[in-house]
Order: sequence, then C-alpha cells, then structure tokens
Amino acid sequence: MKILITGSKGQLGNEIQSIIKNGKAEIGVISEEIKNSKVVALDIEDLDITNLEQVKEVIYRETPDVIINCAAATNVDGCESNQDLAFKINSIGPRNLAMVCQEVGSKLLQVSTDYVFSGVESNPRAEFDLTNPYSVYGKTKLMGEDYVREFSTKYFIVRTAWLYGYVGKNFVYTMMSLGKTKESIDVVDDQRGNPTNANDLAYHILKLIETEEYGVYHCTGAGECSWYDFAKLIMELSERTCVVNPCSSEEFKTVAKRPEYSSLDNMMLRCTVGDEMRGWKDALTSFIKNIK
Repeated sequence: MKILITGSKGQLGNEIQSIIKNGKAEIGVISEEIKNSKVVALDIEDLDITNLEQVKEVIYRETPDVIINCAAATNVDGCESNQDLAFKINSIGPRNLAMVCQEVGSKLLQVSTDYVFSGVESNPRAEFDLTNPYSVYGKTKLMGEDYVREFSTKYFIVRTAWLYGYVGKNFVYTMMSLGKTKESIDVVDDQRGNPTNANDLAYHILKLIETEEYGVYHCTGAGECSWYDFAKLIMELSERTCVVNPCSSEEFKTVAKRPEYSSLDNMMLRCTVGDEMRGWKDALTSFIKNIK
C-alpha cells in the first residue's frame, strides 16, 4: 500500500509516520500491510493543497492508494480574522484532494473536528446528528467535509477533538510550560469535551484506511472533562505546583466562540472496525510518562 500524508509535519502526521515505522501504537500493533506500506510524507513546502494544479501534478505522479489529509488551518481565533485563508485551506484544499482522488481511484481520509457542531446540546454528538457550527473554523471544516462527500466516493471523514501529540503545539505542552513559570493560572470550566491522544487517533486512522468502511466517524478519547479538569490533571501528572483556578468563558474572552459542550460519541467506530480509544485520563498519563 502507498500512503500519501499531507500536513506531515504536524502532530497527527508525525504520529501516523511513527506508528508505521515502529509497527505499533501504544494501544496495539498495526497490520503487516500497513507496516510494509510506502509512505510519501508531504508538508506545505512540498504540496500546497489549495493549489489545484499542484495537487493534480503530485497525486498523478505518486498515484497513492490512500491520502490522509492532516493539513488544516487550526488557529481558531486566527480563522476569524483571516477567513479567506481558512476557507482555502480547510474547504478548497479537501475539495481539490477529493476531486483528484476520484480521478485516480485513491481513497481519501479527511480529518475534521468537533467544532462542526454548535456545542449547545447536552449529550454526546453521534455521526448522524445535525451540524451547526458557529466559528469560521467550524464552518470551513464543515464545508471541507461537504466537498469530500460531493466529489469523492471512497472517503473517510474522521472528526476528533482536543488533540495533543508528541510533536507540535498543544494544550498539554502549554499547560506544562505555564506550570514552570506561573504560581497560578485561570482555565475555563464551562466548556466540556474529549481530550484525544494523537497516537490513539493515528492508530484508528490506520485501521480504517485498510477497509472499505467508508463514511463519517468520530474518534476521540473515552470520557469527558472540562478544560479546567484537563489542566488540573496535567499539572498533577507533570508534578507542577502551579494552582489551576476555574473561570467562566465570559471571564476568559476569545475572538471565536467555542462550543460549550462538544463531546463526541464514537458510534461508527463501535459499529465497524471497533473502538479501542483509551480513557482520556489513561491516555494522558501515558503521554506525560513517555515525555518525561
């Protein structure tokens, strides 16, 4: 199998490559087919997914069996101030990949987000629930999903949330860094979701691409918490003395509105290839132990 990864230098792209190279993830081994696959790892300097002609040139040259699109504009507040760029990367990019994948017969796995939902509901969202994003980030990611559905017949759309990995910037590293220099910090306690270890997500992505179980998936860590709960456990596990104080979203203003409740239910995984995602506390404990 030949796997082309876009956005390969990000935390998820790195994790996918690491698992293929090692032949296993933290929660299990991968198949021989995936282990022996040829990986073409491309980042922005190699492939600009917003450029249709460049996408055609690269995909026709490489003719991969599957493309995993990890490229995205993920700065939620930045998307509000630069809507055109967010639309190009999060919407037109997936459209370009989907159109060319359809032409060459490649599978496409598009990584998406919990932000496609409004976050006003009080129970975990399943794949069949209606989307209603508030932020530009959520709206452009949803349009990317729509384009993938419209232009490709062999697709997986995988929504995840609160992602952290060993490479790149994320909430865990930010909290650990603040814990070294601050005596106390304020973290919102009225937004709830599912912290997700990128190693677990990458493992499930690699399970999916071997199959023809096409469709929309949710793939997040098991269990839910608030950002405040998440931050407190990070400080505890990393042995920081920084005190975490709860605050409201009103007190901690952001440019883009965040979902108040964005927990996802991994229903499609359970009903197809199986949901092996670890509980968020176990996955975080393993992560911090490994980086120590």
